Amino acid sequence: MPTTRRTLLGTLAAAALTTVAAAPGHRPPAPAPENRPAAPTGKHTPTRAPRTPLPLRLPAPTGPWPVGTVALHLVDDSRPDPLLPTQPCRELMAGLWYPAEPAAGHPKAPWLPPAAAADWDAHSAPALGIPAGAADWQGIDTHARTGAPVARRAGRLPVVLFSSGDGGPRALGTTLVEELASHGHLVVALDSTYEAEQVEFPGGRVERALPLPDDLTPEVVAALLAQHSRARLADARFVLGVLGRLARGHRPRTGTPRLPRGLAEAADLTRTGVLGQSLGGSVAAQLAHDDPRVRAAADLDGALLPPVADTGLTKPFLLMASGTKALRTEPSWTSFWTASTGPRHALRLRDAAHGSYTDLQVLLPQLTPRLPVPDLAGLIGTLTPHRSLAAQRTALTAFFGQYLTDRPTGFLDHPGNAWPELEVLH
Repeated sequence: MPTTRRTLLGTLAAAALTTVAAAPGHRPPAPAPENRPAAPTGKHTPTRAPRTPLPLRLPAPTGPWPVGTVALHLVDDSRPDPLLPTQPCRELMAGLWYPAEPAAGHPKAPWLPPAAAADWDAHSAPALGIPAGAADWQGIDTHARTGAPVARRAGRLPVVLFSSGDGGPRALGTTLVEELASHGHLVVALDSTYEAEQVEFPGGRVERALPLPDDLTPEVVAALLAQHSRARLADARFVLGVLGRLARGHRPRTGTPRLPRGLAEAADLTRTGVLGQSLGGSVAAQLAHDDPRVRAAADLDGALLPPVADTGLTKPFLLMASGTKALRTEPSWTSFWTASTGPRHALRLRDAAHGSYTDLQVLLPQLTPRLPVPDLAGLIGTLTPHRSLAAQRTALTAFFGQYLTDRPTGFLDHPGNAWPELEVLH
């Protein structure tokens, strides 16, 4: 697979860091960057796209609140773009998701905006083995209403920042983001411009990921991940500042002409958490370490990068692992766990894979009756999507409920017999 093509599932590149550290002088084959699979092994017959694109649906959130959303175009003119320094300022897209008043007159938000969905169909889907035009990516609706007013009875909202895996658009976390919003959180999902596969800005402008170097040695991968992590950390701190200014009545420069009613004053930044998948999980831990505004962090199957991999955390932390992974099998988890002194919870989702912590776990199986997806089990494991998603949603609402809203349940340490898929790691 050419290294200029970015795909969204596969080998965990952050493991390259610990492989290099564990075996000085040994040069293993260069791993594919995180969330970008290595070239497929074995042979398979190319699949022909169905004449009519196959429809896809997202499962509804389970919380008591309807969900609203708005996309913000944010400009940080205090710094040049860290990934493309020829750009004099950093441009970002952020999706805000929140408990809303019933708002049938507001349209449902799409999973990806139109131009980004077309780009996904043309580039990202074929990299996963799905022919362009085979699935109706542009027809996927979320369960959130664009611009719906914030639910007044929800009060001030705890805040959760969401960061996807390396190369992944923020849309890949929609099922988890909607769930947290439906339980009373303000969730801010960030796109990392020039790293994410595609980011659509107002007017239909799409910025794609920068090409990867041809020579992906472990050292190059490590440097790329460190660069991407630093960019995301700065983005997150900037967005927290934007939320603070909104709460004080300031209106930062955005591409949104008017914010939904009640949104500006809704965020309670004294109760801020951060959630990430894969590289986003490492960023979550590092942000919690560095920023006093963050109270808790959750990592979905992400190896941890230095320095937080070595320093650990004094704040609450949740790790969700996939498959047969354990604290002792991932060196960065081992060092982090040993150094941490805050409340720590670790759960393993049996029969899951790295991609189980993305929306692809519920989208790809909908294609298989008519369109075989190469190595589906390798992408999303063999656990049924319904049970996998339910376990993740339950664990995350329990974690942020306990540490952002002071509602402990005991679930994280004792999931119970109803959840045989979940194993507590020690």
